[in-house]
Amino acid sequence: MTIDPMKMDPATIELEVQRATTWEPLPSDEQFGLWVRTALQGRGSAELAIRIVGREESRRLNRQYRGKDAPTNVLSFPAELPGEIGLNLLGDILICAPQVAEEALAQGKPELAHWAHLTIHGVLHLLGYDHRQAAEAAAMEGIETALLESLGIPNPYE
Repeated sequence: MTIDPMKMDPATIELEVQRATTWEPLPSDEQFGLWVRTALQGRGSAELAIRIVGREESRRLNRQYRGKDAPTNVLSFPAELPGEIGLNLLGDILICAPQVAEEALAQGKPELAHWAHLTIHGVLHLLGYDHRQAAEAAAMEGIETALLESLGIPNPYE
């Protein structure tokens, strides 16, 4: 199945893309929008931000929130709002541009495919998916693989 971005309702997704690095090349806002809408299809309206950073910011936040003193490819920060507030704020995703490029090269995959995978992965974390346990990881990877394949992107775990 192929996702037709023109048949998705972009008005239901509010996405802010912040570029806090000079790293190039980076995906366009439209590409991020497609990947986010793909991960959120059928879920109604949502609001989230993606912040693209360099290694230092990634390292600092990974150390602060996960206790790991190294940059990482993606971090997700789900919003923790009381239900009565009535906002559809999912949270924030932080992606480290040099990590993405380095990993894509090392894994022999197109860089844009890796960006798509990490964006979808981050959105799934905002939705409550995790991969700490083997069963959770298998479920999350299955969803990621199906969503990526709907975009014509091969299984990133092969």
